Amino acid sequence: MADQLVDREVASEQAFVDRVYQQLERAGLAAQQLAKEGHSRGRLGHEGGLVERDAMVFQAAKRIAQLDAAHEGLVFGRLDMTAAVDAQPRYVGRIGLRDEDRDSLIIDWRAPAAAVFYQATAAEPQDVIRRRVLRCTGPRVVGVEDELLDAEALSEAEATGRELPIVGEGALMAQLSRARDRSMHSIVATIQAEQDKAIRAPGKGVVSISGGPGTGKTVVALHRAAYLLYNDRRRYESGGVLIVGPSGVFMRYIERVLPSLGETAVALRSLGEVVDGYRATRHDEPAVADVKGSARMAELLRRAARQQAPGSPTEFRVFWRDDRITLDRGALGRVRRSLMSQGRRNKQLPRVSAALLDAMWKQVRGERGREQGREKFDDDMLSRDDFLDFALNWWPPLDAPTVLGWLRDPEFLARVAEGVLSTEEQRLLLKSWSGSTPTPQTGDLSIEDVPLLDELRYALGDVPQKADDERDDPMELIEGGVDIQELMTAADREYAPTGRAWAPPTHSIEDDGFAHVLIDEAQDLTPMQWQMVGRRGRAASWTIVGDLAQSSWPAPDEAAAARASVLEGKPVHDFHLSTNYRNSAEIYDFAAAYAARVGLRADLPDAVRRTGVAPEVVTGVGDLEAATREAVVGTASKVAGTVGIVVPAARRSEVNAWLASWPELADDARGARAAIDSSVPPSGDDRVVVLTGLDTKGLEFDGIVVVSPDEIEAESATGRSTLYVVLTRATQLLTTIG
Repeated sequence: MADQLVDREVASEQAFVDRVYQQLERAGLAAQQLAKEGHSRGRLGHEGGLVERDAMVFQAAKRIAQLDAAHEGLVFGRLDMTAAVDAQPRYVGRIGLRDEDRDSLIIDWRAPAAAVFYQATAAEPQDVIRRRVLRCTGPRVVGVEDELLDAEALSEAEATGRELPIVGEGALMAQLSRARDRSMHSIVATIQAEQDKAIRAPGKGVVSISGGPGTGKTVVALHRAAYLLYNDRRRYESGGVLIVGPSGVFMRYIERVLPSLGETAVALRSLGEVVDGYRATRHDEPAVADVKGSARMAELLRRAARQQAPGSPTEFRVFWRDDRITLDRGALGRVRRSLMSQGRRNKQLPRVSAALLDAMWKQVRGERGREQGREKFDDDMLSRDDFLDFALNWWPPLDAPTVLGWLRDPEFLARVAEGVLSTEEQRLLLKSWSGSTPTPQTGDLSIEDVPLLDELRYALGDVPQKADDERDDPMELIEGGVDIQELMTAADREYAPTGRAWAPPTHSIEDDGFAHVLIDEAQDLTPMQWQMVGRRGRAASWTIVGDLAQSSWPAPDEAAAARASVLEGKPVHDFHLSTNYRNSAEIYDFAAAYAARVGLRADLPDAVRRTGVAPEVVTGVGDLEAATREAVVGTASKVAGTVGIVVPAARRSEVNAWLASWPELADDARGARAAIDSSVPPSGDDRVVVLTGLDTKGLEFDGIVVVSPDEIEAESATGRSTLYVVLTRATQLLTTIG
C-alpha cells in the first residue's frame, strides 16, 4: 500500500513536471525568436534599429542561458497552504516560469514568495500544511519526500475533500542519507530556517557565517550569492561576484552549484588563481608557507620594489659645451628618492628623463651652456642614444615576477630582509626559490607565491597608459603597439627614451574590484592572502565562511588583524550554524573526542542522525598497504558514493601506486592516480581518490579511510586541526589505520 501511494504521488508530480518542461521548451523557442527578431532590427538602416537589435539580442541571450542552466532539477519543491491563503499548490524551482496564460507555474526559489518554503517549521508553520521536496534526475521525478507542518490544518483540509498524503521520512533525512558524488549538488530544497536567515541577510557590509563541520556553511554561502544576484542584479552583475575557495579541487567540487540555481555571472577562483594572469596549484612545505604568509612579507616586498634594479647602470657621464656632467651614485640616489616620493615606481616612468635632466642641468656652469639655455640642453640630451639608453636601463618598467626574481639573490634578500626576517627564514625562502624564477611561464609558482606577486603589483603600480583621444600627450608613446619612431619628437622622446614602446599590462590593478566577495574556509587565509583578496573587495559587500578550529594557519591573531584591516568600517552581521547535517552522530562524536583530547577549541554542532555504525580504528598494522587495501575495498562495497583515502603528503604518490595495483578497484579508481590538483578533474565515475589532509578542506565523502593519522598530525604546527578536519569528512563510514 505504501509503495502504491509513493508511485501514485510520483506519477502525479511527474505530470506537472512534464508540463513545466514543455513550457520551458516554449520559453526557449520564444527567446530564440526574440534574438532572430533583434537581428532583423539591425538591418533597418538607422541607429535606432541598431540599438533595438543590441538590446533584444542581449536580453534573449541572457534568457537562453538562464533556461539552459535550469534543466537539472528545475522543479524541486511544493507548498500546500491552508485554504484561507491558497487552495492551489505552489511549486518552487530554480527559476520562475509562467504558462501561456501568464499564470505562475513555478516560483523562483529566491523570490519573497518562496521564502516560506525554507522558513516554515512545525513550531511556526506560517500557513503551510505540507512541504514536499521533489527529487528529480533531469526531467524525471524519482521520488518525493514530505514534511507535515500543521496536523490540525491537514485535518481541516481533508474534511473539505483535499487529499494531502504524507510520503517519506522527511526531506532533510533523505538528503543526508543520499550518496555523495564528485560535485556538490545544490541542496536548496533542504535549507533549514537558521540557514535561511544567513542567506537572506542584508546586502551591505559583511555576513560572517560560522559553525562546526557539516553545518552547511558552504552551501548557505553559495545560495546567499545567488540570492544577492537575484535581489540586486544590476549591482552584482555589473560589479561581479568573486568566490574564493581553498583549492582547485574544492572549486571544481562546488562549480555546479550556482549554475544549477540559474546564476552564471560569478567568478570562482581558488587561492592560487585570485590574481589575473597567475595560476598555482601546489603548496609550499609548511615552514616556508608560514614565512610567505606572514604580514612581515609586505614590508620586505615594499622595500624590494623600491630598490635599484640589479645590473642597472650606476653612473652616467657626458661632456656638453664647456662642462663635464656626471650622474654618480649619490646624484642618482637623490633622483630615485625624489621620484619614489611621488608615487608607485612604474607611475614615475614619464617623469624619469625630466628628473635626470634637472639633476644634470644643475651641473651646467659654463658661459656657452648657460647662454644656449635649458631647452637647447634638453633637446641635445634627448637626441643622444647613450642618454636615452641610460634612462631606460636605469629606470626600466618592471613587473612583479621580475622583482620577485631579485629575491633569489642571497645578498639582495639579506639587504631588504634586515630587521624583518631571521637568517633561518631567509634560508627557507631561498630554498623554495632555488630553481627557476617563479613565473606563470615557468609554471613554478606555489599558492603562497601568488599573494607576494600581487603585493608587488601594487607596490610597483601599472605602466602608465593613455586614452586614444589624448594623442597630443607624449604619454601615448608608452602604449604597446604604437609606431613611435614615426611620431616621436624631441620632447616626446623624454617619455619613451629608446624609441621602444613600453608594453602596458593586460590587466590593470584598477580593474580588480568586485561588488561582492565570498570567502570559504576563511580561517585558513594567511595575512598576505587577506591583503590579496581584500584588494578585490574594497567597495564590496562580503560573505565570510569559516571555523577557527579547522584552521591551518598557525598565527590566528596575525590573521585576525589582517582580516580586521580589510573589513575596517564595514558593518558585520554574524550567523552561527549549530546543526551538523553531514556526519552521523557516531562519526562526529569520534571527531569531537579527538578535538577534546588534543586541546582544540572546537565548535561542536549537534549531529542530527545516527547510523548505528561506529568508526573503525585499526592499530598494530604490520603491512600498511594490505590493511589499507582491506579497508578501502570494504568501504567501497558498503557505500554507493565516493570514498576518500586521506594520507600524509609524503605518502600520496606511494598510495596512488597502491590504488592503481588493486584490480578490484580498477573501475572505481580510474583517474585517481592523477594529482588531485591537476587541471583536468577526475571523471564523474571515479569513486575512490587519494588526498592529503589539506585537500579535504570543504569536501565530503560517503566513506573515509585515514592512513597514518599520526603522520598527518605531525606534518605541520597545525596538524591537529588538519586531522580534525579529515575526521569530519565522512557521511557514513570512517576508518583510521595506523
